[in-house]
Amino acid sequence: MTHAHHAHGGHGHGGHGHGGHAADQRALKTALALIVAFLAAEVVAGVIASSLALLSDAAHMLTDAAALALSLLAARLASRPAGGAMTYGLGRAEILSAQANGVTLLVLALLIVYGAIRHLVSPPAVEGSVVLVVALVGVVVNLLAARILAGDHDAGARSLNVEGSYRHILTDLFGFIATAIAAAVILTTGFRRADAIASLMIAALMLHTAYGLLMASARVFMEAAPAGLNPEKIGHQLAAQPGVVQVHDLHVWEVTSGFPALSAHVVARAGDDCHELRRRLQVMLGERFDIEHTTLQVDHEVAAQPPLQIEIAPRAQAQLDSRG
Repeated sequence: MTHAHHAHGGHGHGGHGHGGHAADQRALKTALALIVAFLAAEVVAGVIASSLALLSDAAHMLTDAAALALSLLAARLASRPAGGAMTYGLGRAEILSAQANGVTLLVLALLIVYGAIRHLVSPPAVEGSVVLVVALVGVVVNLLAARILAGDHDAGARSLNVEGSYRHILTDLFGFIATAIAAAVILTTGFRRADAIASLMIAALMLHTAYGLLMASARVFMEAAPAGLNPEKIGHQLAAQPGVVQVHDLHVWEVTSGFPALSAHVVARAGDDCHELRRRLQVMLGERFDIEHTTLQVDHEVAAQPPLQIEIAPRAQAQLDSRG
């Protein structure tokens, strides 16, 4: 007789539970206030100075503000408890937000490339001194915003949602550095095309960041195993545990950032305590792979049956003999 046992590990969101969402929201609000305040000043300065690099930075700052606002909304949705049809909660709203951030970076980078090529052909007069001052202030503002979003976490601990906004800020920081260098070149040499070259460098960085965000969010939507978790290695570890005969239908995926999940069908040795085996496997997955949400179906292997014996009645045997 086989027994099917389903064990659900903790339904917590890994290292990014409700406390993590609250910290994310505080950081996103502060960074958003900084960016919006600077954005208004930069648009005015960009128009006065006729600088495409400055205006491309301002456009990027606008997407920074939109990305931060979207990330803030996603973090609020993700912090809501699971219920109704949304049995995993709304955690994947954060992945949608990261994907939207990647798309906006991609589109904006292509627009900047188009503008930069036009300005390379016929460079306009650029007020280098205004550009330099604004770019240097921009470096400081973005350093502050990046520090706020980085918090005390390393990149692996940040949700993909916050990572999306952090990447926006980081590319903007490098963009301002490139713009400041271009302004210095224009002031010292009069080489006006430096502004367009700087905006091309900004666009290249934005394209690289967009690719990273889109690939990372696509992995989650395609139910790929989280980066750093090898399903084959996990399967071998499960199969190597005492009492395990076979492991199949193994699936490892990521519900949202910091929330890996696993399901598998495990065949246990006949006569073993499958409840205890399931508990041991669950503990092992938590300790070795940091997977807390597990669904394990444990069945006993089918015991070998003796060969089927067919007894023939004497009269039937006599009939068979006479026919022979």
